[in-house]
Amino acid sequence: MNKLLLSTLIASLINGYAIAEEADSKKEKSAKEKHIEKIRILGSSDGLRTDTGSATFIDQAELEKFEYDDINRILAKVPGVNIRQEDGYGLRPNIGFRGATPERSKKIALMEDGILIAPAPYSASAAYYFPQVSRMTGVEVFKGPASIKYGPNTVAGALNLTTRAIPNDSEGGLDVAAGSDGYKKYHVHYGNSNGDFGYLIEALNVSADGFKELDSGDDTGFDKNSFMTKFNYDLSTDGINQLVELKLGYDDELSHESYVGLTDADFEKTPNRRYSASQNDLMDWEHSNALFTHFIETNEFSLTTRAYYNKFERSWNKLNGFNFDNRLEDIIADPTNTIYADFVEVLKGERDSENTRENLVLGDNAREYYSWGIQSDLTKSLKIANIEHKLEMGIRYHVDEIERKHTVDYFAMTEGKLVKTTTNAPEKTTFNTEESKALSVYIQDTITLDALTITAGVRGEYIDSTYQNTFKANDWLTKESRIWLPGVSAFYKLNNELGFLMGVNKGYVPTSPQQDPQIKPEESVNYELGLRFSDDVTNAEVIAFFNDYSNLKESCTFSASANCSVVDTEYNAGEVDIYGLEATASHTITLTDNLDLPLSAVYTYSHSEFKESFVSDFALWGNVTAGDEVPYLAEHQITLTAELTNNNWQAAVLVKYIGEMKEAAGTGVNFEGVNTEALTVVDFSGSYDINNGEHGSVYLKVDNIFEAVESVSHRPYGARPSKPRQAVLGYKYAF
Repeated sequence: MNKLLLSTLIASLINGYAIAEEADSKKEKSAKEKHIEKIRILGSSDGLRTDTGSATFIDQAELEKFEYDDINRILAKVPGVNIRQEDGYGLRPNIGFRGATPERSKKIALMEDGILIAPAPYSASAAYYFPQVSRMTGVEVFKGPASIKYGPNTVAGALNLTTRAIPNDSEGGLDVAAGSDGYKKYHVHYGNSNGDFGYLIEALNVSADGFKELDSGDDTGFDKNSFMTKFNYDLSTDGINQLVELKLGYDDELSHESYVGLTDADFEKTPNRRYSASQNDLMDWEHSNALFTHFIETNEFSLTTRAYYNKFERSWNKLNGFNFDNRLEDIIADPTNTIYADFVEVLKGERDSENTRENLVLGDNAREYYSWGIQSDLTKSLKIANIEHKLEMGIRYHVDEIERKHTVDYFAMTEGKLVKTTTNAPEKTTFNTEESKALSVYIQDTITLDALTITAGVRGEYIDSTYQNTFKANDWLTKESRIWLPGVSAFYKLNNELGFLMGVNKGYVPTSPQQDPQIKPEESVNYELGLRFSDDVTNAEVIAFFNDYSNLKESCTFSASANCSVVDTEYNAGEVDIYGLEATASHTITLTDNLDLPLSAVYTYSHSEFKESFVSDFALWGNVTAGDEVPYLAEHQITLTAELTNNNWQAAVLVKYIGEMKEAAGTGVNFEGVNTEALTVVDFSGSYDINNGEHGSVYLKVDNIFEAVESVSHRPYGARPSKPRQAVLGYKYAF
């Protein structure tokens, strides 16, 4: 979308809604406020948290501190998170918790406002769509037993993003910024409540020219838009809080990103280079969603019912390889091989294609995703035999579908440019449909016995799925999955400042509809044990975890540089153990009456090992020997933060260390024995309130101050750099 058009739309929206009258705040704690508490699942606490599971909440003030647009950088302050970087901007995040495979965040339950937001979490869990975090006001991470309510994927945990709530009074904000690499941000929101009616409108544009340099001189940047509007109506009567709300959203993205990386030799010379052969690579997607919510609360119970719909369409044009049997990942991994030398030169645009074997294959992995459903969550507090119970139960009916419509075209490299070699329509390669219908239920009871809090519950998943190959009428499959997932956790308050927590739960990731029934779902038993401390100035938590996988599962994807004869084919690896330690601590030092020094530290230790030896065609495993490590899991990760805060200004420095990671588990595959380099990145942010904030505030952020650039991954195809230094200057105004 043209930025001028976006700016005009934003101005019109502000002018149209700014005439609203001041809200009539007639209720002490309105249904709206109660509803907001339900959307933000975890919430915050001033004292010692007594919740029984492992959970982290990052609030709006914390999110605004570094003004990150990248979920990967936001999650640096959450222990137990493992990430494989890819594009440097977090456009397609690869997030895992406690050692779970991070590939396309497919083993965590991704939610927005408590609703599944991945395009097709049951049929194709790889999350090629991720909401813009710049418009979020909270991020919640649940691990272990705390995630039992938020399936379908419960081996790792759940991630919930919370959007801006409709304000009680006239309230708006403007945020504009510009920075290096052509970075620009335009963000505006306005909302109001008039009597029982409230509304919110929000628009966001984030773009950049990109930090990679194409040999052909073409663009490597991105442009992302996001629009959201909310309407609610308060139906409360005496003794009953009741609210209905409608949320509508639209997002789109154009990004000139590529799966093509560099040979190691080229990376050493120019890490931000991109080969000419990737000049036509383009991701183009649109996402729309609707959410209708009914919330009711009485003295006896609270009930939240949500009906939702999501649609995601994408066109992913990218270089697949050459018009011969050898794969692109093989060529880049072994460029000195005499068989590949000519092809490497063609990739770089240094040699013209001289025969059909040297022609390049560009694919459009076009896909359409749909998901819709309805879910209800009931909470009721009661006392039985003088024991306090908080009973929670829920039910959800969910349907999702993916339609793959993949095609390829053929191009010759001619004087550094790609020239199409045929006038024919693109060749169809993959046309199929997968659909899942899932009924999930959960019930859990939180019991309070003086200093002891116990939460016990169970989740049930009932999944019916179908697969149909459009090319072959007899290539289809239907199957059913049924499973119960119990969990129990506890917290014991030793005193007002210190407590002990523990938990155990069963984890589960279903197979996709097209998988042969011989492919087993991923299952695990997850344990955690820890201590939690909190006083007026210090908060700390230490948790040991152990995830005992009875069967690890992985799928063939292009993003993992796997040779997918059938896209998303899944593989089993049997028993795997992943264990480690998570530690967080924060402390505030008061320097003067007006100056504080908040300090924080986050540390994660992770260890993994396959318990069985096996031979696999999967690109990240190969010939595995018992004791080998799981790829893309750093043994050590550390985040340190120091801040200076004053009434009118603040400054903060964040240091993130990620240890080296294996890029392949066994032998006989590309990048066997290769590790990513350890990476230390230092980020800075500062802000100043103009005239005590009456005239807004200015902020400066510098990501990667010392320009630390390392190869963060060899996948999908070749060495990929971390994001170099980026400086951004911005202005915020609240009205």
